[in-house]
Amino acid sequence: MPIDDSRTFIPVRIAVLTVSDTRGMAEDRSGDTLVGRLESAGHILAARHIEKDDRATIVARLHAWIDDPEIDVILTTGGTGVTGRDVTPEALRQVQDKEIPGFGELFRWLSYQNIGTSTIQSRATACVARGTYIFALPGSTGAVKDAWDGILVTQLDSRFRPCNFVELMPRLTER
Repeated sequence: MPIDDSRTFIPVRIAVLTVSDTRGMAEDRSGDTLVGRLESAGHILAARHIEKDDRATIVARLHAWIDDPEIDVILTTGGTGVTGRDVTPEALRQVQDKEIPGFGELFRWLSYQNIGTSTIQSRATACVARGTYIFALPGSTGAVKDAWDGILVTQLDSRFRPCNFVELMPRLTER
């Protein structure tokens, strides 16, 4: 599926949220991977933060970023597994207006090609919340590479045909 070079590239302002009880910025390899990839693609890093695996704290951060007019997309990494501390999908459900179920389905299909049936442990998901896209990715660098390289690099490129998430941005809050 092609990039149409006759169309204008529109950089997207992206915030990166790492959800972890154990990582600081120095150890945040998955966050670093996302930042490197989004900047290499021509997008703008609008914000970056690490939050503990606490649903209320994650929800508060998401609300603040959703309401920030300088942020178009939020990428989270971490907290999408099945353990008791993994609460990122639940936090997304608290803020979302519309779920994007195809994202998680496609992510697991792509991930299966690299890690086999272990992908079933991922609850990667996505949604739209008050006009902002949110994508919740697992915390491993392999998983964020799969999500970015296999889905997000093209869906966040305004030149991608036949359609992409960027061209829908002006209509996300329609009623």
